[in-house]
Amino acid sequence: MRGDNIVELLVPARDFSALSAAINNGADAVYVGLVGHNMRAHSGGFSLEDLRKAVGRCHEAGVKLYLCTNTIMRDNDLEDLRGKLPEISSSGVDALIASDLGILNLARQGDLDVHMSVQANVSNIESLKLLKELGVKRVILSRELSLLEIKEIVQKSPLEVEVFVHGAMCLAISGRCFLSSHLYQKSANCGECLQPCRREWKLTSHDSEELLIEKNFPENPKTGSNILTGHILSPKDLCMVGHIPELMDAGISSFKIEGRARPAEYVATVTRVYREAMDRNLSGHWKFEDKWLKDLRKVFNRGFDTGFYFKIPHQISSSNQATYLKKDVGEVVNYYQKAQAAEIRLWDSLQEGDEVIIQGPTTGSVVQKVGSLEIHGKRIQKAGKGDNVGLMVETRVRPRDLIYKLHEKV
Repeated sequence: MRGDNIVELLVPARDFSALSAAINNGADAVYVGLVGHNMRAHSGGFSLEDLRKAVGRCHEAGVKLYLCTNTIMRDNDLEDLRGKLPEISSSGVDALIASDLGILNLARQGDLDVHMSVQANVSNIESLKLLKELGVKRVILSRELSLLEIKEIVQKSPLEVEVFVHGAMCLAISGRCFLSSHLYQKSANCGECLQPCRREWKLTSHDSEELLIEKNFPENPKTGSNILTGHILSPKDLCMVGHIPELMDAGISSFKIEGRARPAEYVATVTRVYREAMDRNLSGHWKFEDKWLKDLRKVFNRGFDTGFYFKIPHQISSSNQATYLKKDVGEVVNYYQKAQAAEIRLWDSLQEGDEVIIQGPTTGSVVQKVGSLEIHGKRIQKAGKGDNVGLMVETRVRPRDLIYKLHEKV
C-alpha cells in the first residue's frame, strides 16, 4: 500500500513512434508486447533486439519498461519463452506482465519481477496475499471492481496495485473473451481477437422473434426510441480523467492507459492529458479542464464512460467517435536546428492554419499548426503535391518522419 499520492502513469506502446510519444509526454513507465507472446498480435510487438533498444531509450529518460507476456501459455509457448528469458532479463526490463503461473515460476528462476495481469481477474485480498507468497510484486486488479472495492483492497494489500483508467472496455470479464475464437477460430486470449463485439448485431429467435434490449436509456432524438440496437456488445471507452483526485486518494500505485494497438498520436494525447491532470492534483490546486475531454475526443474513441468504478456500465458505442481524422500528406526531408525549420516533401496539399501531426520512431508524435510555409526563401500561403517546402517546427523532427494533416470529422 502506498502512503503518498505519487502515482505512476503507465502508457502503452505498439512501436518506437508510440514509445517516443509516451516518453515525450510525461509517462513514468511504458508497457510493450513481445513478438509471439503478445495480446495485441495484430499490432506487431517488439522483437528481442527491439526490446533492448526500447529499454535503453526508456531508462535514459528515467522511464520504466514492462514487457507483456500475458497470453494463454501452453507447454510449447512456455518452452519458447524459457529460451528467451535470459535475453529478456539481460535487456533490463523492469518487470514482466503475466497472467500464467508457469510464467511466474520461470520469471522467479530468472530473478525477474512479475506484475499479475488483469487477465488473471484478481478481485479479492486473499488472492493478493497468495500472489505475494508466490513472488509477485504488483497486481493489476480486475476491471469489474468499483472504486470502493479497490480502496478496500488497497488498504490491506501487501502488493502494489495497478488499475486501468482510460481506454477500450471489453464485454468479457477482464478480457477473457471467446467470441472471436468461436466465430473465426482466432483466440482473443492469444492476441488474435478480430473484435466481432464491435460490429452491429441483433438477436432473432428460430420463430423470427427479435430480442430488443430495453433499459432506462434517454430517448434517441433521431429514432424517437430508447431501445438499443446495433452495437449491443460494444461498451464505450473508459475515461477517468475527471476523477483523478478520488483515484489518487485511493492509494493506487499505478494508473494504466489501455491502447497497445493505438498509434503514436493517440499515445501522445492521452499521456499528456493524464499527466496534466495528475500534476494538477499533486499541486493542490485541482480544477477539471474541459479542454482535456476535448483533446481526448480528437483521437480514437468510442465515446466515454466510467466503467465499473461507480456503476455497471450500460452505454454502448457504435465505433470510432474521434472528432478529428488524419490524412497522410508528406514526409520530412531534413531538419535545421538553428532555424527550427523542417524541409518537407508533400504528396498532398498543405496551407497556413492547417493542424498537422509529425510522427516518427524517435520523434514520437508532434502536433502543431502550420504557421508559415516557404519555398526558396519566399513565403507562400499554400503548397501542393510534389512541392518541397520549409515549415517552422520548434520541436526537433527527423528525416522520413511522416506528416499527417488533421481535419474535423463532418
